[in-house]
Amino acid sequence: MKTIDKIYINGEFVTPNGTEYFDLISPTTNEKLGKVRLGNTEDTQNAIEAAKNAFKTFSKTTNLERIEYLKNIKSSVEKRKDDFINIMTEEYGGTFQFASVSYDYMLKSFDSAINLLNSYSFIKTMGESEVQMTPIGVVGIIIPWNSSNGFICSKLSTAIAAGCTTVIKPSEMSAQQTQLILECLHEANLPKGVFNIVNGLGEIVGAEISRNPNIAKISFTGSTNVGKIIAKEAVNTMKRVTLELGGKSPNIILDDADFSKAIPLAIGAAFMNSGQACIAGTRLLIPENKLNEVKALIKETIPNFIVGDPKNPNTAVGPMVSEKQFNRVQDYIQTGINEGAEILSGGLGKPEGLENGNFVKPTVFINVNNQMRIAREEIFGPVLSVITYKTEEEAIEIANDTTYGLQAYVSSSDSKRAHNIASQINAGRVQINGIGHDPMAPFGGFKQSGIGREFGTIGLEAYLEPRALIQPK
Repeated sequence: MKTIDKIYINGEFVTPNGTEYFDLISPTTNEKLGKVRLGNTEDTQNAIEAAKNAFKTFSKTTNLERIEYLKNIKSSVEKRKDDFINIMTEEYGGTFQFASVSYDYMLKSFDSAINLLNSYSFIKTMGESEVQMTPIGVVGIIIPWNSSNGFICSKLSTAIAAGCTTVIKPSEMSAQQTQLILECLHEANLPKGVFNIVNGLGEIVGAEISRNPNIAKISFTGSTNVGKIIAKEAVNTMKRVTLELGGKSPNIILDDADFSKAIPLAIGAAFMNSGQACIAGTRLLIPENKLNEVKALIKETIPNFIVGDPKNPNTAVGPMVSEKQFNRVQDYIQTGINEGAEILSGGLGKPEGLENGNFVKPTVFINVNNQMRIAREEIFGPVLSVITYKTEEEAIEIANDTTYGLQAYVSSSDSKRAHNIASQINAGRVQINGIGHDPMAPFGGFKQSGIGREFGTIGLEAYLEPRALIQPK
């Protein structure tokens, strides 16, 4: 049983002024793992003040200095690989497979930021003027539980590259993971106040970050509903915002695709991170005349996606993060049944032998139309809706008929045809014949999937303000 009773402000582990504790519950067994003491408004204000003071000098550091800080963090994280993977599987229930990939992405965050600093010009000439790309100020970073340390590393590394200081609010459900990354960041010996981390509730710590006038920008990843609340509060002090929100990603399989490869890929896209992923491909769009073939392939493929102990390297789908999330997914499965969709695989209840944890049967619905709630709303669990189409034009129309637009997928044996279809989908990223991640390409959403982009040059510039120096001749 572990008690986490420290937050991190101005280069030191400090005891929060807040006195409330939050229980940490294993999603695999529903047994108590420990508890975390939560920060309050005063703690958040202290963290912001520390970041504000640190910004005065950190914003003037050179590219080489920032590169050295990033290398130091990466070196600290590299020493703790097994710890990062183990704590993610224990506390979050992320599978060993996902936790391993997530760890690799963490390291790439630092590499990408270093690459940017080696190539990006912070001083540009535009017209006859000098334009200085200057650090925006103190950045409030608010992140969810489904890849906690991955988000901390990607957002913090970008902020450091830009010369910004930060106040980070992780999910209170990720406190043990946060403690681990904190130890690495502390060891990296950054200047005091460059990063500050306050465990706490969204309505307390997150709310103060959103309204405090000394926060210049918020980088938030989470639900669309919470993103709207943050955006409304941020506008009062004209904070800049980057919001990476929900998704209901379409996966279009064209009639010339190799379905024996495309269907397993589609199941993998739908059930990635146990379905708790904003980029999960949860709407599978297939040609109407291929339905019987697809049904057979799904039934053949599903048993390969093993549900069980997330520590087992063969497990593909772990538990939902909490009992609340389990119940949410169950409610959506029942909704699908009520709407008249047909269950091809999975369904209500827990898999046999896994009754103690928050395990969901990976569920595939057929006879789904795009107006059903299971096709329109983000479920955040291993639930896939199969929708048929007659023509390419209809497939594109269905794919774009959504309030979201974060990611999409296209499969075809003709790469030019796939590229043409992908170019017509309203999504921030479109995966063609595979699933990949380019840390130098922008990531973010159309429509209600967010505002702004992360990663690469576009992501870096979201942490910068242009200052034009105009000297008439």
